[in-house]
Amino acid sequence: MLRYLSLAVCFVLGSATLNAANKEQARLENAGVVMEEILNIPDSIPQELLEKAECVIVIPSMMKAAIGIGGSYGRGAMVCRSGKTFSGPWGAPAMYTLQGGSVGFQLGAVATDLVLFVTNSRGVDALLNSQVKIGADLSAAAGPKGRDVEASTDASLRAEIVSYSRSRGLFAGASVEGTSLRPDDEANEQVYGRKITARQIVTGNKITVPAEGRHFVAVLEKKAPYNESKKLTSR
Repeated sequence: MLRYLSLAVCFVLGSATLNAANKEQARLENAGVVMEEILNIPDSIPQELLEKAECVIVIPSMMKAAIGIGGSYGRGAMVCRSGKTFSGPWGAPAMYTLQGGSVGFQLGAVATDLVLFVTNSRGVDALLNSQVKIGADLSAAAGPKGRDVEASTDASLRAEIVSYSRSRGLFAGASVEGTSLRPDDEANEQVYGRKITARQIVTGNKITVPAEGRHFVAVLEKKAPYNESKKLTSR
């Protein structure tokens, strides 16, 4: 009897682990789909921003739900350029969690796709270390729209994080100040099959992109294969 009970417990635990892994893998794959769909929207994200970004974070279907006090929660993935100065090809994805609150009257729940561009190495390093609060630990701005950036939007491109959202078919720059971002070590373990940190994934030399993350990386390679800001400073 005890043997059968032990087998049953092992089966349940194994099934739970497999289900968790499948969920994170699906989330990573969905991040690539969201990235492609948003980049295919006419006059959406400026090409200059794509080319200077050192990392891109996609949070598919982030939930905002509240009555009286708003709250946000979502899980997704971050892909960074490789190399010490984040100027090389796009590398393997690391899983991240976003959460936070905003004061104001809200009613109901809204699923929102969120895309964040990390524009400098200080922002990348902070995100790889631990949880950061956007707007306090890192400067942030709602992103401009249009394929070309005019002088009036230069201020947004100087922020360490530039953010966009898509909700109910509407795409626009979005404010994420007051939310927090942190590496999701449990999700990374589910995706890669071993304990591994976001820093090890992003800065490692021989980290293979998991199958579910190839679409995400391929979309970025197609749209912005080079870090143009680093090319200019190296001349």
